[in-house]
Amino acid sequence: MDKFVLNLIHRPEMVPEYAEKVTGHGKTEDIGRKALLTESLDIFKTQQEAAHKNGLKTTIQMTYASLFNDEAVSLAKEHHEKYGDEIALSLLGLPCKEFREKYNTKDFCIWMFSMEDKKEIVNDVFEKFYDRFGFYPESTGSYYLDAELTNYIKEKYPMVKCAVATCWEEGPKAYHTCNNSWYTLFDGGPWAPWIPSKQNTHAPAANEAEDSGIVAIPHLSRDLIACYDGNGSNFGTHPQNVLRGMIYDSKTWEYPYLYNLIDQYRDLEKYNNGYAYNMMFVGPGWMNKMGRWEAPYELLLKSYEDGCAYYGKLKKEGKLTDMTMSEFADYYREKKHYTEPECALWRDILYGSDKQVFWYCDPFMRACVNMDQGGAIVDLRPYAAKLKWEVGIGTKHVQDASYPFLIQEKYRAGYFTHYAGEGTVRSAKVCYNGEEVDLCLCRTKAHFSEEKDASGSVTARVLTLDPVDIEFDGLVVKLQTKEYFEEGTGRIRIERNILEMSDPSAKVEINEYMVACYGTTEYPEDMTGITLTCGDETINYEYKCREASAAGAKEVSAVVPPIETKVSLSTEDEAAEGYIREGYAFSPMFTLGYKKTMAEKEVFSTWLNLEKAN
Repeated sequence: MDKFVLNLIHRPEMVPEYAEKVTGHGKTEDIGRKALLTESLDIFKTQQEAAHKNGLKTTIQMTYASLFNDEAVSLAKEHHEKYGDEIALSLLGLPCKEFREKYNTKDFCIWMFSMEDKKEIVNDVFEKFYDRFGFYPESTGSYYLDAELTNYIKEKYPMVKCAVATCWEEGPKAYHTCNNSWYTLFDGGPWAPWIPSKQNTHAPAANEAEDSGIVAIPHLSRDLIACYDGNGSNFGTHPQNVLRGMIYDSKTWEYPYLYNLIDQYRDLEKYNNGYAYNMMFVGPGWMNKMGRWEAPYELLLKSYEDGCAYYGKLKKEGKLTDMTMSEFADYYREKKHYTEPECALWRDILYGSDKQVFWYCDPFMRACVNMDQGGAIVDLRPYAAKLKWEVGIGTKHVQDASYPFLIQEKYRAGYFTHYAGEGTVRSAKVCYNGEEVDLCLCRTKAHFSEEKDASGSVTARVLTLDPVDIEFDGLVVKLQTKEYFEEGTGRIRIERNILEMSDPSAKVEINEYMVACYGTTEYPEDMTGITLTCGDETINYEYKCREASAAGAKEVSAVVPPIETKVSLSTEDEAAEGYIREGYAFSPMFTLGYKKTMAEKEVFSTWLNLEKAN
């Protein structure tokens, strides 16, 4: 049976983020203020009531602060017995009088602490949980859990099977729209549940040896176009994300976008073997009695009740299955195998455009294909490297937990550049009589299918793009692109098929190219040490704008030591000429490519390959 699974997660966060300043209303900070604690608990009760009256069970993620509150503990026990809610443990909600006094810090992001402190905090919080409930939790989570912390939790508390482990695209875009003050930087992870590897939380495990032992879920289900193009905090299935984005009718207090977003997540079962997932993860800070995001409390309350009512309606209609986090972990491990990808053919439902993107995630890569740019790959994360990326105080990355990119159109320009040089993108150019057209300029649409072997096993997820007409002076070329994401290989095969030309005797040149670099933010990294190879020629990157080419080259490649990645383009077509190009200081990229002369009815295939260097 096809499933649309909901995880509805509440946390009695006794000292919710931001709320002390609001309830304190100008008073000296006091995170033990009785009014703050009382209101927080009242909001938690309201959220629980909204779920239960719609027939939905929740996962109650107890915060450290709530473990010191007898009423919160009692409520969790009562709701577990009465409604089947799971009692879990959150590593959010650390700040409280007891935590501040013990650790003498205002830090509250568990992944930013030193490893020594992470371990002590985990021990402290888990043992306090056991002291209050008489058992250890099976689920936990935070905005982000780094691999070292996850490995420690699983080793010390092996009953943990599920965790909220990252926030999709919570990187520089969100940082900038929070007035450069929200230091939670973890772009580059999955948008849907996955099994994290022991080496890197963002990179899914490829096999049992890499398996961290937990099923990870994202912090919120987000709009896979609007969140990528802008601030993700405004575009999620958490109703008050939608209010923060001002995506509602101010007169009627209606928000069709919220329901459309939930429905588009339901639609993802078409691309994922009959399974789709959605989650809502809510703390009480969102429903402060003083109002939030220019919205009064009454609208905050209405939006949450309406959101729960919609999920409840879907459940009554047999279209939704609500699960606790630990129940979902068991279901996911039965449903999915390690190399099975997560796919999302996503359309714009907010701005009224025809924009369509395809997201693909497996243990070897995360990729985004933009149909508004002719099927160009505009985001590429090389999970094949399983890059060890320690984060927190005492490491090279105190705050930045993002998985590095090779291609990222928002931070490295993409096709459209301001002045000179190139941005990162994987596309192709068609050339005829001195004219050149990049497929990035050819908007199209994609259709999803699966390729299977003789036994019926899926071997590739296929995007078939609608043909585009490319007009030159004296020639019209009709070209179709197909992209094959080959399961378990770290390879994408891209096929260009010239369906017809207005002059059947004409010849055109196809230039398949990939412009890439590496990084996690907008700012350039040191490219020295990158090695480019084409045939017998090698270029050690020194910003000298050098090029090399070789007829019949089987592969053109780049080794990027800082992210332990080898990326290459390859072809089996002996008539193709491979080339490499070094960038320069104003355009610190590298280019891999192939050129081939083609006639009508001919097809040219190239592969993009990702491997761990060394």
